[in-house]
Amino acid sequence: MRRLILLLSIVSGFTISAQIGIKTASPKAILDVNGDMNLRGKLSVLNTNDNTIFGGTNDQILVSQGEGYPPAWKSLRIPDYEQNKFFLIYNNSFSDMVGITFNSNEEPATAAALSTLSSLFVKNTNFSSLNTFKKIPLLSQQFEAYSAQSKVYFQFETVVQGTFGANGNPDSSIDYACGIFIDDKLANIRLRNIKASSATNTFITHNQIGMAQNLSKGTHTISVGCKRLKSYNTSATLGIGTNVYSNINSFIAQSFLRVDVYEIPQVFNTIIN
Repeated sequence: MRRLILLLSIVSGFTISAQIGIKTASPKAILDVNGDMNLRGKLSVLNTNDNTIFGGTNDQILVSQGEGYPPAWKSLRIPDYEQNKFFLIYNNSFSDMVGITFNSNEEPATAAALSTLSSLFVKNTNFSSLNTFKKIPLLSQQFEAYSAQSKVYFQFETVVQGTFGANGNPDSSIDYACGIFIDDKLANIRLRNIKASSATNTFITHNQIGMAQNLSKGTHTISVGCKRLKSYNTSATLGIGTNVYSNINSFIAQSFLRVDVYEIPQVFNTIIN
């Protein structure tokens, strides 16, 4: 008899107040439990995709979708990492069709000035110390390092063009340099020469690959900067990542940068889908 009265009281509570409190006199939801709760049966929630009641599948967890939305069952996947091995954590590629140009006045005025500049071509030289280096605009990008044990591989490719006439005697050519910078510190540099040929307005492909190790954890910025070094028997305009004559266009001359970050994981970020 007492159980029947208790059941009728509970049903009456649903009907009258639409809220039930267990160990609380002022419930703040339809069912408000002030204490521990043991669940011996299944727990189901509304599946908003088809408006059915869904109990989830094995190893799924219940995740809030924010105020006003029912919770949803999600699969929790933890990456399986082996200790002391590197894994690809980040990779991306970027392109730029703006590029940079140099005229003959934008190179060291004397041999001594060129020698001073060349002496700075060492690891970790600050970008601001490399006089008149120019950055390729859209190749300056951020990436994240999550572990103190990392290897960052980068590959830069572009087209270099000079407004040369047909080559004569003596040869006409231009020396230039391109550097890859991480946080405005020199990580890799290549020096090359573009030479006039029998055809006018010569262009060549420039490829550059490098690596940096054990960056500090956090956000870093990678960028590419280039410099005109010395001209030989020419005052031609030099374009890097951009066309300086109409025998090619900006699409052909564009620059690409690829970044791959390998790490020995120290932070395990779970993945929920």
